[in-house]
Amino acid sequence: MVRPPFGTTVPGNRWDLVADAAPDPWPSVTVVVTHFEQPGELARTLAALARQDYPADLMQVVVADDGSAVAPDVPTGVVLVRQEDRGFRAAAVRNLGVTRATGDVLCFLDADTSPEPGYVRRMTRLPALLPETVTVGRRRHAELAPQPVDAPIETAGPRNLLPEPAWLSDAYERSRDLLDADDRSYRYIIGAAFACTRWFFDEIGGMDESFDEYGGEDWEWAHRAWQIGAIFAHVPDAVAWHDGPEWAGRMADPEERVRRGNVQTLLLTGRIPVDGSRGTGVLSPVADIAFRLRGRFDDAATFVCVDALLAAFPRARVELEHGAEAPVFSADPRVVAIGPASPAARVEVDLAGPVVLPADGALVERLRALGAGDEDELEIRSSEGVVLARASSRRSRERRARWGDEAAVRVGSIAVDEAFALRPHPRVEPHVGGWAGPDHLR
Repeated sequence: MVRPPFGTTVPGNRWDLVADAAPDPWPSVTVVVTHFEQPGELARTLAALARQDYPADLMQVVVADDGSAVAPDVPTGVVLVRQEDRGFRAAAVRNLGVTRATGDVLCFLDADTSPEPGYVRRMTRLPALLPETVTVGRRRHAELAPQPVDAPIETAGPRNLLPEPAWLSDAYERSRDLLDADDRSYRYIIGAAFACTRWFFDEIGGMDESFDEYGGEDWEWAHRAWQIGAIFAHVPDAVAWHDGPEWAGRMADPEERVRRGNVQTLLLTGRIPVDGSRGTGVLSPVADIAFRLRGRFDDAATFVCVDALLAAFPRARVELEHGAEAPVFSADPRVVAIGPASPAARVEVDLAGPVVLPADGALVERLRALGAGDEDELEIRSSEGVVLARASSRRSRERRARWGDEAAVRVGSIAVDEAFALRPHPRVEPHVGGWAGPDHLR
């Protein structure tokens, strides 16, 4: 884990705490423009970038071409990188563009999305102050093809206005420009107009180059960013104009629209294991919640603990320091040994010992919101006040590793009525027979 080279952090997603601050000094910026067979749109976007009010000596432009038949023309001073045409590989070509970037902050644009003069400055401000920030601009839509490519976009856009996608503008309004972001807010980070620091892009691991069809690579990247502690912010006055209607308006065939939507959803279902994005019954490759039991305990206590946990949280993973190889667990892929190869869950719950934790409604809701609401970690107690477990979001774990005592982690506490610590040697027969009350087990 690498500490950021500049800036600071805030509790949770509280970018509003620096709402009135400005970077001093302003950072160097690289704008990566993704392009494929769009020479007119690219010319318009490059003309718009040449009119930015950001200091020219601090701004680099890289055009990343995804295999156009003819190399695009770019002005002197603009860097051009290319890859061969092997399908829609926006993720790979963005990564390629970043390899030539010299800026501390990266702004990503599509060739058909032209920014107004203040765009780069407005998108850059928060990442320069809070280096974990991912900003997303306001993508508006206009019929720009008939307009001269050098026409000022801030006037050409409004004169030829097309509707904005309501689902996106409504989401920004509901979330107060993503101040109230949660685990599913990755859906509002759009690849055509987002920014982050180069440091954070590298921390995330870049974009997943296995994507080779339209859509989804930006959401998958944003999900990974959020899980390792990103701060999401919509910047409504950072406006970039897309030439033409949104994707749904460009897809005339409703069956093809459904097919493409399903391809993207099924692909992301296996990569984004959070409620509302994964299946409701099928197990995901990565568990949303992982319970961890360290220490060596009686076989009966370990079994009852694991069995009760998976009955209450059937899609969780249980990690054991000792006992995972026991025959009673051999057929269950959800029970594993603690090890460095275990994929990081959104929430990890470290147990104080063998316990019974019911799926109490309040507990489930607090675990679901952990890291996204007002709490990053949660102490779980019995009704008698005994500490049974401590849950931590992956976001808080990553922030602690990155910032140490400056991480501003928020810790809550909950008492769960029917939760209790198991006795050292509980009887298994009453538990599996269904007639063991708490008095038989604690």
